[in-house]
Amino acid sequence: MKNCNGSIDSIESFSTKDGPGIRTVIFLNGCKLRCLFCHNPEMWNKKEDNITPLELYNKIIKFKPYFKNNGGVTFSGGEPLLQSEFIIETAKLLKKENINIALDTAGVGNGNYEDILKYIDLVILDIKDYRKEEYKKMTGLKIDEFNKFLDIVQKLNKKIWIRQVIVPGINDSKEYILGLKEYLKKIKNIEKIELLPYHTMAIEKYEKLNIDYKLKNTKDMDISKCDELERILKK
Repeated sequence: MKNCNGSIDSIESFSTKDGPGIRTVIFLNGCKLRCLFCHNPEMWNKKEDNITPLELYNKIIKFKPYFKNNGGVTFSGGEPLLQSEFIIETAKLLKKENINIALDTAGVGNGNYEDILKYIDLVILDIKDYRKEEYKKMTGLKIDEFNKFLDIVQKLNKKIWIRQVIVPGINDSKEYILGLKEYLKKIKNIEKIELLPYHTMAIEKYEKLNIDYKLKNTKDMDISKCDELERILKK
């Protein structure tokens, strides 16, 4: 086994929202994006390594009886792609036990995508914005790396769940949703699409970390309106 330890923030067991079935979610530190609506700023920077692949495997395997037929493990973050070698080595151990592995990602890592995707059963893909200029405004980076990752996901025919956070005044219009609908038509193997309502619960985190919160004047997204936009998207 390679000497590639990982930096994780936390582990959540018995999740039913991060992939099919009951799942153990591993939150990894580090992310290149600085999304305006990010609710985990404490994970932006990769901290010191604090776990080995074998140690993480031993924690996960305890929950295997609860996974049953369709549950498993989801690597999230932060951005899990920034710790691809750690995930690969952990995944090798998990696959010996036939454990389903999902990757919750914004698609912006350090390359090496084909190597990690060989072990991934489901990609939960966070769409920040499908428009080039607006993507940069939302994340601080160009959309090129995301496109590179998505191309490889498509090449390898991976199953995809799409997620998009809906923020008042930014992407909560019918026009945006219709554009998103056309964009998603070009992506194959989509099994599920979710629109997630923006919320302001992270503001306290930003204050504690002394980070300027760019959306401090933006209210929570109206859930009923978000549901209506999702109906338009799926119609």
